[in-house]
Amino acid sequence: MIRASVRLAAAAAVLTASSAACAADASSGPARTSEAQAVAQILQPAFSNTIVSTYPDGRQARLWLDPDGRYQAIGRHGEPNRGTWRIKGEKLCLKQSRPFPTPFSYCTPVMGGEVGDIWIRRAVTGEMLRIRLERGRPDGLG
Repeated sequence: MIRASVRLAAAAAVLTASSAACAADASSGPARTSEAQAVAQILQPAFSNTIVSTYPDGRQARLWLDPDGRYQAIGRHGEPNRGTWRIKGEKLCLKQSRPFPTPFSYCTPVMGGEVGDIWIRRAVTGEMLRIRLERGRPDGLG
């Protein structure tokens, strides 16, 4: 379970490059809705592209966000996972549902960018990641 949790967190770190649109909770009011819309605009490029995280050992994780709040990912060890995402404040939060549900969400600050942009971020494991938004998605992923 710890390894899978680390994989989920690593996938979340991938998301700092970009993410997807999300409406604010009804209880959050107009200010929160505007904030969520602004974040969604920043994250728009992720919907039709691939977020790639490269670890210090050269292995890569890939993440695909869908506008409806779902995500799919392949971890650096080649294991697939999927779940849901949402925007909470200025953070993107992921909650894994497969290969098994996790009892928590992992949240990370949202960063915007365009295809080809690169960010350096720290993974939940403490490792430094090179995150890049690549053009396109594999067939069958939207």
